[in-house]
Amino acid sequence: MRRVVVVVLGLLLLLAGCSSAVTAEGQGTTIGSSGLPTVTLAELPQQAQETYELVEAGGPFDYRQDGQVFGNRERLLPAAEYGWYREYTIPTPGSRDRGAARFVVGGDTTFFYTDDHYESFSEVIL
Repeated sequence: MRRVVVVVLGLLLLLAGCSSAVTAEGQGTTIGSSGLPTVTLAELPQQAQETYELVEAGGPFDYRQDGQVFGNRERLLPAAEYGWYREYTIPTPGSRDRGAARFVVGGDTTFFYTDDHYESFSEVIL
């Protein structure tokens, strides 16, 4: 019963647009305001932390695709108008191409991290 109450309260907070994180009891997963799992910036690889700083500073970026519109065709991120999301490459050591890691940043500066080329996302918290 207690578990049901915790889950219901968590869902109510998310529906109410609460920006604080809610922990799903028994799963160890923290859910952010987006409804996605969260990851702290400190938990991400060094390359991601450096890319975060570059995005915050406005560049310079190594790839022409950086800063381009991310269309959210996978619909894994919260729904938003076209142009709301921008993508940025996180370099992958040893990769011959851009690799699979990216930040997708919302117009409200919410950062989302993927290391599997948009198959899953985590909301980045500081």
